[in-house]
Amino acid sequence: MAQIKVLKDVLEVSQAVADQTRSLLGEKKVFMINIMGSPGSGKTSLLERTLPFFSDLRVGLIEGDIRTMRDAQKLSGFDLQIVQINTEPFGGDCHLPPNLIASALRKLDLDGLDLIFVENVGNLVCPAEFDIGEDLKVVVLSLPEGEDKPLKYPLMFRVSQACVVSKVDLQPYLWMDVETVRENILSVNPAIPVFPLSARTGEGVEAWCRWLRERMQM
Repeated sequence: MAQIKVLKDVLEVSQAVADQTRSLLGEKKVFMINIMGSPGSGKTSLLERTLPFFSDLRVGLIEGDIRTMRDAQKLSGFDLQIVQINTEPFGGDCHLPPNLIASALRKLDLDGLDLIFVENVGNLVCPAEFDIGEDLKVVVLSLPEGEDKPLKYPLMFRVSQACVVSKVDLQPYLWMDVETVRENILSVNPAIPVFPLSARTGEGVEAWCRWLRERMQM
């Protein structure tokens, strides 16, 4: 019983931090988007394509990785406030927990922001289990990962409010197609919008960004 109580206490504290973050961002009128997905799914490339569509807004980025600042450096050419979180000093967590997000927000000028993107640590499991106080959860699934990933890792697709299927330009070289992937995603979460997209060619980027704008205004 003592172990169950400790676990319950930890989860309650974690949720309380997320709730505080959501309240703070609401007061500041800052919209926060949590971008999740496997390593190599195309999260950073998605942001490279997405950020130019939001150049009229004041944007911040919280970049999560176990080690290195490579993704933050790739995006440093944009007009952004950027905070890097490396989880290796905290045991190499495979996700960004609410307390580290709250700490990162204290390093940003929230009064000077309209929108924050969080690029979570690459993983299809752990990030789905934690509320970080975001307004929107988005999962990025690359076509080469296979059509079965939504069926194997359903929680990620159940908790997300949108799914970007990336690297669709590779479809001619793969044995599965986008529609099969879409069907499996919708079998797990029938309400989720699915955006086939190629960061390399730009296919689907405008539709994704237009939906994102509309969602921010809801």
